[in-house]
Amino acid sequence: ASPNGSDSKKLRVEDSMDSPPSRVIHIRKLPNEVSETEVIALGLPFGKVTNILMLKGKNQAFLELGTEEAAVTMVTYYTAVTPQVRNVPVFIQYSNHKELKTDSALNQRAQAVLQAVSAVQEGGSPSSAAGESVLTPAPSPVLRIIIDNMFYPVTLDVLQQIFSKFGTVMKIITFTKNNQFQALLQFSDPVNAQQAKLSLDGQNIYNSCCTLRIDFSKLVNLNVKYNNDKSRDYTRPELPSGDGQPPVDPSVAATLSKDSTSLLGTPSGMVTSYSSGGGFPSSLGAISPLSAAAAAAAAAGRVALSGHSGPGGVLLVSNLNEEMVTPQSLFTLFGVYGDVQRVKILYNKKDSALIQMSDGNQAQLAMSHLNGQKMYGKIIRVTLSKHQTVQLPREGLDDQGLTKDFTSSPLHRFKKPGSKNFQNIFPPSATLHLSNIPENVTEEDLRLLFSNSGGTVKAFKFFQDRKMALLQTSTVEEAIQALIDLHNYDMGRGHRLRVSFSKSTI
Repeated sequence: ASPNGSDSKKLRVEDSMDSPPSRVIHIRKLPNEVSETEVIALGLPFGKVTNILMLKGKNQAFLELGTEEAAVTMVTYYTAVTPQVRNVPVFIQYSNHKELKTDSALNQRAQAVLQAVSAVQEGGSPSSAAGESVLTPAPSPVLRIIIDNMFYPVTLDVLQQIFSKFGTVMKIITFTKNNQFQALLQFSDPVNAQQAKLSLDGQNIYNSCCTLRIDFSKLVNLNVKYNNDKSRDYTRPELPSGDGQPPVDPSVAATLSKDSTSLLGTPSGMVTSYSSGGGFPSSLGAISPLSAAAAAAAAAGRVALSGHSGPGGVLLVSNLNEEMVTPQSLFTLFGVYGDVQRVKILYNKKDSALIQMSDGNQAQLAMSHLNGQKMYGKIIRVTLSKHQTVQLPREGLDDQGLTKDFTSSPLHRFKKPGSKNFQNIFPPSATLHLSNIPENVTEEDLRLLFSNSGGTVKAFKFFQDRKMALLQTSTVEEAIQALIDLHNYDMGRGHRLRVSFSKSTI
C-alpha cells in the first residue's frame, strides 16, 4: 500500500497515544524545504532509523524505526517536549502502517541519506551517494561547540547530559572566546561525535534560545588538568580542582545536575513530576537529546522573565574576602546579572553571604557568570541556596549592617520589561563599557579615575557621541573591582557613571 492514502487524510489533531503503537511514525506540519537529514535527526536519538518517506507537497513525512520500542520511546518523549524542526513545532503520531514500503526510484535520495546515517551509526564510512556533506567520515572524536543566543546559562553538566546520549563523553573543557561561551567535548569514538553533530547541530537546548553550533575540532585529544566547573576529565576523577577552586565532589555534582530540573521552578500548569523526570519510562532521562528537564527549565525561565518570581532565587556566595566585602559591593557586582533584592553577610561566617535575586532565572545567570571569578583577591564560589528568601533582622535588632534590603533601590538594571540591558549581559571581561559620561569629561579624567581604583588602564576608546566609551584593564579581576567601585559613581551635574562588562575588545 502506498502510505500516502489513509494517513494523510486523518489530519485532525489527535493524541498521538490514540492509535496503536507502530514502528512507523507520521510527522506533520513540517516547514517547507526541510531535508531528509533533519527529519531523520528527530528519530536518531531513539534508535536506528530504517526508512523514510517525505511527502514534500503536504509538509509531511513517515519515519520507520528499527523497533516498535524505539518508536514508543520517541512518541512518549515528544508528547512531553514539543518536537521542533528549524524552530517550528511539528506534530508526531503513530502511523496506521506497520512498515514502510517505498518505491526505490522515487525515494533514492532519501535512501542514500539513510544509508549514510546508518553507516555512521554502525561505525562504517558512508557511501558517497549521500550527496550530503555532513556525512563524511568523522575526522575527530572532539567536537567544538559554540552556543548562540545564550539567554540562559549552560553549564558543563548540561552539556554532559545532552551529549552522553550519543556515546561515552570522556572530557569537556569550557571557555569564553570572543565573549561567546564555547566548549570542547571529547567522545571515546569519532563515530559518536559524528552522530551527536548530526543530531544536535542547530538544535536549541532551551525553547528558542541557547542554539548549539557544532563542528569537529582540529584536536583529536584533549588535555584536561583540573576537574572543576570549567573542565572535567571523566576518566580521571582524581585530578585536582586547580587554582583555589574547591574540588568537584561527585555527589554534589550529581545532586546539582539532578536538581537543575527545578532550579527555575515549575512553570504554572506544568506537572512537577514531569519536570523531575517522573511519570516517564525510566530510560527517558537518558534518551532525551535535549532533556525534558531542560524544556521544563526553559518554560520556567520564560515565566520568570515575565516578572513572576519563580522559586530558587537565592544564592549562597562563599570564600569572600571578609575584610573587604560589604552588602553594597555584592549588590553592585551581582546586580550586573539581575535585580538584587536583599543581601545578608552571615553573622557567624563572614566569608559567606546570601543574595536574593528577583527570580530563579537571574540567580542562574549570576551563578554561571560569577562562580570562580576573583573578588577582592579571592576566588568566590556561587551556588544555589535552599532558602527561598533572605530574612531581614527583627525590628530594633542591630546586625552590624550585615543585612541590607535593596528592594526599592533605584539602581536595578532590569526593572523595565524589555529593557536594552537584557541584551547586554556578558561574562566578566577585562574590557568595561562606560555610559552616561558628561560631555566635559575627558579621556584623561576617566583614565585617572579608573587607575585610582587600583587597576591599570591598558586602552581606552570613546564612542562617537562621547557619552559612552570602552576601557580595558589588564585583568578581569581589576575590571570586576573597577565596576564595584565606579558603577553609579557621581560624575557631577546629576550624571552617574554606568559600568558594565563588554563583549568587545579595543
